[in-house]
Amino acid sequence: MLGADRWNQITGTTSLTAREYIALTLPLLQGTIEALSDLDREVLADQVRTTLALGTRESTMPLRAGLSRANDELLGQAESIGQEIAEWAVEALDQLLADRSPFPAGPLVVRSHCYGETLTRPAAELLLGRRGGPVAMQNFNEWIHQTVLLRDALLPFTNWQQVPVHVTPLGLRHLEPAREQLFAEAMFRKIRHTTIVGFAQQVVTGESRSAGYGFDHNGATVLPVVTAAPVRTAPRYLLSWSPSKDAVHTATYVSELADYYAAPRTTLSSLPPATASTGARLVAGPVIEGVRRARIETGSWSVDLGQALRGHRYARSAPDLTPEPDVSAASALAATGLVVGNGAIDTAGLDELSTLALLGRTYPEKVTLRPDAMSLDHGVSFQP
Repeated sequence: MLGADRWNQITGTTSLTAREYIALTLPLLQGTIEALSDLDREVLADQVRTTLALGTRESTMPLRAGLSRANDELLGQAESIGQEIAEWAVEALDQLLADRSPFPAGPLVVRSHCYGETLTRPAAELLLGRRGGPVAMQNFNEWIHQTVLLRDALLPFTNWQQVPVHVTPLGLRHLEPAREQLFAEAMFRKIRHTTIVGFAQQVVTGESRSAGYGFDHNGATVLPVVTAAPVRTAPRYLLSWSPSKDAVHTATYVSELADYYAAPRTTLSSLPPATASTGARLVAGPVIEGVRRARIETGSWSVDLGQALRGHRYARSAPDLTPEPDVSAASALAATGLVVGNGAIDTAGLDELSTLALLGRTYPEKVTLRPDAMSLDHGVSFQP
């Protein structure tokens, strides 16, 4: 029976896409409508839009622009996801106003603890005034909170419409601790990529495992977007969910080197000529005690994917003229350890996956991606 903290028919756990989850929350919205003596559709529609928007008095997004690149990427996600989910929510409202079936056990009465969502003045008058009351307010509060949790759950994913979100009988409330940790770190320090991945794990699997840069779960793999996107324009911190026949077991992807500072180094000036190789591919290793590693490789070289992703996060892009290259990409990719020094590596004609691998072959400090080269400015190089 629905009521108290139960507003859906889920008995265990399930996975739903964002659109499916909005449909799941319809009982809460219907309960709100039926508890109002005089409904104002525009007031409720405006409330959900302003709640999910950025920069409004009622906004529920605590992140601020300009604090870090990760913050800015997440804020971009919050804006686009919030706008679309808000429109889905308004469509759901119109659907219920046009056609709804009565609850079989009578009106829905839930208990929803307040989590700081601010009402517009018209919404406060509607829900708390003579036309509303505790039942309307509680139902609506839970509905709007679940909608906010859905938006925030999907922030790490560029293809968020496809992501199956782990759902319990309490909806998405199990994500509240992980959500608070994500936002706290984003506000008080430069957010770590492992924190975003850990939050994404909670969203998809219902739990966070060892820190890493991606994970497998239930026949799908979650990895940074750059593994399948142009290196120079791909987001540094966001993820992509995709079905994968290799994702048989739940596992976390981790880097080969926990501390790249200890990796052996090769100076740029000492690199010998090398023959270019083609056909770079991403190869995942076996799952061992819940973790696995992946490499970008050809027949001539192999680079740890985790290190390549570090290099991508730390590199900057510049659209200016390409400097005269000092060595070829083939020479750098065939080097031992990490390449250090001052100069430029030729990347003209290099495919995107090999370009990403090259970022994993260079020491991730003061590296600039240019149109056809990678500039290194490592100062005085040394062998540790």
